[in-house]
Amino acid sequence: MFEIRERDAAGRIGRLETAHGTITTPTVLPVVNPGHQDLAPVDMTRLGAQAVITNSYIIHRTPRLRRTALEEGVHRLIGFPGPVMTDSGSFQMYEYGGRLDPLEIVAFQRDIGSDMGTILDVFSLDADRARAEREVAQTLERARDSVPLKGDMLLACTVQGGTYADLRRRCARALAGVEADLHPIGGVVPIMEQQRYGDLAAIVAAAKKGLPPHRPVHLFGAGHPLVFPLAVALGCDLFDSAAYAKYAQDGRLMLPEGTVRLAELEELPCACPVCSLHTAEELREMEPEERRAALARHNLHVTFAEMRRIREAIRGGWLWELVEQRARSHPRLLEALAVVQGEKRWLEQYEPVSKTRALLYTGRFSLHRPLIHRLHRRILERYAFSFDRTLVVDEEGKPFTRRHPEWARLRATVLVRGPLGLIPLELEDMYPVAQSVFPETLDGSSRRVADSFSRRLLRRAPPVVEEAPGDAEDFDLRKIRAVADVQFGPGAGEALFSGEMELVKSSTTGKIRNVYCDGRHVASLRAGDGLFTLKLAGGQRLHAALPPPRLRVVLHPDAVPFVAEGKSVFAKFVVDADPGLRPCDEVLVVDQQDGLVAVGQCRLNRQEMLAFDRGMAVKTREGSA
Repeated sequence: MFEIRERDAAGRIGRLETAHGTITTPTVLPVVNPGHQDLAPVDMTRLGAQAVITNSYIIHRTPRLRRTALEEGVHRLIGFPGPVMTDSGSFQMYEYGGRLDPLEIVAFQRDIGSDMGTILDVFSLDADRARAEREVAQTLERARDSVPLKGDMLLACTVQGGTYADLRRRCARALAGVEADLHPIGGVVPIMEQQRYGDLAAIVAAAKKGLPPHRPVHLFGAGHPLVFPLAVALGCDLFDSAAYAKYAQDGRLMLPEGTVRLAELEELPCACPVCSLHTAEELREMEPEERRAALARHNLHVTFAEMRRIREAIRGGWLWELVEQRARSHPRLLEALAVVQGEKRWLEQYEPVSKTRALLYTGRFSLHRPLIHRLHRRILERYAFSFDRTLVVDEEGKPFTRRHPEWARLRATVLVRGPLGLIPLELEDMYPVAQSVFPETLDGSSRRVADSFSRRLLRRAPPVVEEAPGDAEDFDLRKIRAVADVQFGPGAGEALFSGEMELVKSSTTGKIRNVYCDGRHVASLRAGDGLFTLKLAGGQRLHAALPPPRLRVVLHPDAVPFVAEGKSVFAKFVVDADPGLRPCDEVLVVDQQDGLVAVGQCRLNRQEMLAFDRGMAVKTREGSA
């Protein structure tokens, strides 16, 4: 039903299959009023809509709409042939009161042919703790009771819990045990209207921690582009809102950085078709209905353009840069980044180990990114000091040894002081040490992150000296072993690189590209990120030296012969995996008796491998057959 195709941060480009078509996530579902439409839903597809959402509560309570929907289906009713999601009316119950049978509305959504229907959850925002707990219990009961009624419809079971993070997490964990298909995060519209983006980030993080990774997450009512990058980076896949129409009704234009009033503009700060064909004055002079439709089209253009930008950021590995750039549009979004800063340990498990684009510093939150947190942790836990003394030097350009080749000959562990803190000289080419761009002067928060890491590393290091003899040899061997230890774990460097060694270097850069041991090609050092690609011979060495579960992905017996021939590993055939694996780590694919089957690169972490029943878990590079 859902699979991951690309990823960055906790965001993912996925494929969600429904009865009326496949949706590429992340995306926005425009809200369609079943009784009144400024823009025809079918026209929204030309603006970028893959799916829409409409309100089954309105349809259910309006006899004319109800009759048509039951006789002809919701797709015919609203005039949209693609995937249609229906909301149950929970927000309307919260806003206006009224009564609605929670099971009847689920069955109604099924009967009108909704592709994705929603339970009637109990909206709890600023309720006191006791009331919020009762409302979560009601929501969970309704979710369990609704599952038998869903039929072929995908069922959305909503996470509630107000602003209590532990209740959100508890609700999400309980819903993980329900046979739902996707999970909205509900009760957040008032929070977004009040621009409480820090609370929003905390709510999303709490819910995501409890939800299973193979089910899409829908941030209910989030329709302004301002929050999209942050919410996607935290793992939201679907969004919906009527903001495009509400703002148009009010004479406002949505922009990625905020909202502006048409009445206050002399020029239109946008290049969408609406703004390219009209001036601000021309829009103001239109008849109200025509102007409302034009502004709605503009708002949808901006909405879907931002989603395309986000998907491209995921593909290119620059989603965090986009998040940080957008956060500067509003002080409350900076508060949200402060919340995210405290979640880097959780976010790190979803972060790819390297990217095709350099890491760009954009401000004080950049050094709090999960990838840098992982780099620091892996150096502290895995780097082995080669000498009994340490020499600290200042970075004067990258790669370090190109500017100072004499450092490689020092009989001391050389730590290079730079924006990321003290980095061992041998790791000079590893992502993101070489592949990062920082200003000459760092902000205070970033310096504190780098200094804290450096102090911890120095506590492990041999004594610091002012100078060291310059007669050391075998820097190349020390370098590849250090990279292997940090990449694969302690002991990997010696296991991989021992015996009769041959290093093949680039004729243009002089950098190591391939490593042969005892006549066999064991690994290649990638030019782009300074990390190793394992060959089968290298996998055999690591497999013999490192005990399970280290680096392992364990296969179901049915898949063993295919993977041994070089076929990739699909998630549904994974029995277990090393909990320490991260997306894009090199892995050893083994059978249930720990026999080596193949080597490759994982696309998912362990939790995801065990949860998904479709999609690739490991891209196999070389099989054992």
